[in-house]
Amino acid sequence: MASKPLLLALDQGTSSSRAALFNEEGQLIDSFSAPLRIEYPADGWVQQDANNIWTSQLNAMSGLEKKLSPQQRQAVVSCGITNQRETTVLWRRSNNQPCGPALVWQDGRTVDICSQWKLEGLEQEWCHRTGLLLDPYFSASKIKWLLDHEPEAKQALANNDLCFGTVESWLLWQLTAGKQHCSDMSNASRTLLMDLERREWVESFCDTIGLSMNALPELVPCRGNFGRIETGLPFSGVPIQGLLGDQQAATLGQLCLEEGEAKCTYGTGAFLVVNSGKQVHRSKEGLLSTLGWTDENGSPTYCLEGSLFNAGTVVQWLRDGLKIIHSAEEINTLAAEVTNSGGVMLVPAFTGWGTPHWDPLARGLIIGITRDTQRGHIAKAALEGIALSVANLVNLAEESISHGLGELAVDGGAAASNALLQAQADCTGLRVRRPRNLESTAKGVALLAGLQSGVITNLQKLASQRQQGAELFMPNMNKQNRQKWISRWDEAVRRSLDWYE
Repeated sequence: MASKPLLLALDQGTSSSRAALFNEEGQLIDSFSAPLRIEYPADGWVQQDANNIWTSQLNAMSGLEKKLSPQQRQAVVSCGITNQRETTVLWRRSNNQPCGPALVWQDGRTVDICSQWKLEGLEQEWCHRTGLLLDPYFSASKIKWLLDHEPEAKQALANNDLCFGTVESWLLWQLTAGKQHCSDMSNASRTLLMDLERREWVESFCDTIGLSMNALPELVPCRGNFGRIETGLPFSGVPIQGLLGDQQAATLGQLCLEEGEAKCTYGTGAFLVVNSGKQVHRSKEGLLSTLGWTDENGSPTYCLEGSLFNAGTVVQWLRDGLKIIHSAEEINTLAAEVTNSGGVMLVPAFTGWGTPHWDPLARGLIIGITRDTQRGHIAKAALEGIALSVANLVNLAEESISHGLGELAVDGGAAASNALLQAQADCTGLRVRRPRNLESTAKGVALLAGLQSGVITNLQKLASQRQQGAELFMPNMNKQNRQKWISRWDEAVRRSLDWYE
């Protein structure tokens, strides 16, 4: 009997790369991950070696393929790619070599470039056409910085030998041995170079940053036929049929298919995404308008998004910086040693604030420390700081769409923490739903590839089953105490914004 078809997801994240297999019901069959080094060469600078990004993903693919039986390997019929977004790679078309470091989405070195563009009066049109803000978070200023500071990039541009891409473009180029230079519309919508409503590159914005249109990838729908994995690579011959930015993929993986449905992913950062339907919804509350995903014809589903730059990094800092825990999981044990945070608050603005402040110069702080403060108080405050930051995003989203969210679907590594999710329910007043499998990002792009390949025909049926096996966290705090807690939090955040003045 022939094996049932399997779907391959390549999930390239900020700190690791993963390859995962799913069946036609969206259930995880197996996976393999490989670490990825992050470099911090100066305060606020975050970069990676683009070749290391590719090698990490290649190692994940190889590790997974070696685990499979011949029958499972033969059953793999389609591949999707999902990735850390906004991270910017420039490379030479002629030799596949990067022209400088990959500037990671968290990187804040381009503050002055964005400030100059604002002084020149460019922000209003840029924001209107892209749904984004002039901020170092997005790709445009990163491209400008690389062109200004990397002679190799400048020379490649002069020789018409330059390629720009976000990470899915870079991986697709490598997987197809340079045959495909494409960017899907979900990732392109995070570059500050795509018109959100027309879904096309904006030439005048490219002129502003000094980038030739010839260096841009072909703009494609999120579903389609994007070549095959090259001979000699793991999973060679498998067609690549889905491309999707990681937060959009997680939203699809959580089956937030209806307008108003929302998820939060707790990875390196924390990202709230709300399905806003078939039309662009513009927020006055500091949320971003972004493209969620498209069908094979490019017809879009749009989203609203709130971005917190540091979530999982807070736990990593407690482990690697303060060394008060030995593993990420240990934060839950430490936090459970105390009944509350003892008045301590930890604001996780390590690399600046995203939504709604968009202040790359803000920094983290710990406030409320006394002689009685213990490690457990700091651990609990760290988890609560993530939850309270997300609660602010939830409040902004509810104001923007003029109704409550009701339920928040959650995923990502830190969502394994019961203490975090209980705090999340308490400070939002929402029911929090955690699926059995936290790998929603990989699942989302696997579902997309499954739709394109015909293996999956009905996402609504899967959505009707999403409560099965899920854990629910209910709010356990009255409105008065919640408001007092959030008021104290708002004061702590204000201080993190004012520290450099």
